[in-house]
Amino acid sequence: MSASHAARGLGHTLRALRSRNYRLFFAGQGLSLIGSWMTRVATGWLVYRLTGSAGWLGIIAFAEQIPLCLITPVAGVLADRWNKRRILLAAQILSMLQSLTLGVLALSGGIHIWHILALCFFQGLVNAFDVPARQAFVIEMVDRQEDLGNAIALNSSIFNGARLLGASMAGIVIASAGEGWCFILDAATFLAVIVALLAMRFPVRRRRVETKALLGQLLDGLKYAVNSKPIRTFLLLVALTSLMGLPYTVLMPVFAREVLQGDARTYGFLMGATGLGAVSGALYLASRRSVLGLGHVVVRAGMIFSLGLASFALARSTVLAWLLLLVTGFGMLVQMAGSNTMVQTLVDDDKRGRVMSLYALAVLGTAPFGNLLAGAMAARIGVPAALLIGAGLCMAGSVWFARALPRLRPFIHPIYVKKGILPEMVSGV
Repeated sequence: MSASHAARGLGHTLRALRSRNYRLFFAGQGLSLIGSWMTRVATGWLVYRLTGSAGWLGIIAFAEQIPLCLITPVAGVLADRWNKRRILLAAQILSMLQSLTLGVLALSGGIHIWHILALCFFQGLVNAFDVPARQAFVIEMVDRQEDLGNAIALNSSIFNGARLLGASMAGIVIASAGEGWCFILDAATFLAVIVALLAMRFPVRRRRVETKALLGQLLDGLKYAVNSKPIRTFLLLVALTSLMGLPYTVLMPVFAREVLQGDARTYGFLMGATGLGAVSGALYLASRRSVLGLGHVVVRAGMIFSLGLASFALARSTVLAWLLLLVTGFGMLVQMAGSNTMVQTLVDDDKRGRVMSLYALAVLGTAPFGNLLAGAMAARIGVPAALLIGAGLCMAGSVWFARALPRLRPFIHPIYVKKGILPEMVSGV
């Protein structure tokens, strides 16, 4: 392969970075997410160190994610009404204060499980506003609508690249200095994304004055998503995967210590493997030239994720577990980000915030119940058995989606025509 050909391929993979605002977001968010993953890993290890309980891991994760079930739909309406950049700025500042508080309490030696419970619940409230605004804000940051799918894939790449770096760094920092310094470093990294958001420039646009009541808008968005068979089907798929498959990350501290007989470094090593596999999946999606065949890709990715997770549950070697998590992370990312891309391609712009709040609800709103269920199952039947049950149900969901996919094409075709997407792209949806 020639150097010029390789450069063109790289340029295509990174094409969303042609947009100045998205470049700023990509850089600032990339650094901030490293800190966020350090906090996520450190929180799980701290909870398990304080309690020694898989059940408490599920409870803490439930506390952080339950606000998404209660608030995210309303936050999606507000994202359609308000300035999304201001919502994100407020969310980053509040998240920085949350991490700083965790760090001070942990370093003082006076932290208790109820502190973590309360602060994680607070972070969940912040995330309930942050997630739908962030999802809907992507299209405003890219100058060309055809770069939207690439921007979503690149978002996933930095999210999971940060998982790789942040999880590995957290394992080292926890072992050498304690969990508190992970929280302090996370608080400092929020400055990067705050500066990036402040530096963005947008053309002056007249905002439409919304006269409809908030509840009416909320119901309109819900009816729109339910009545759209493609959007409804993708949302159901990601909800099932999030409920039964994604809680494997919450159980990772127990698996690292009790199954693999490891320590914090082992935990960070495993989380890093998931991140590396997910980065590979994100780069694969970013390299795709269109949405042609993306529905079939989502099917295959779901099956890869399910088989990888089931195999991981049976692993008793750290190296083998790490390799299997590469596969699991790849399948998970391609399925979830591919579904995100399809939903964002299909949704009308004036309902984007509300529909993406439903996507966030499907992914993150179901997670607290999945985490609670996974923690309870792990405490009763063991982590490997709990993971196997989740993997089996995710495989069943992928089979169901594969059978439903051909029936979605007649609904997708007119939407693509209306949006100016070439009709030949639809045949392979």
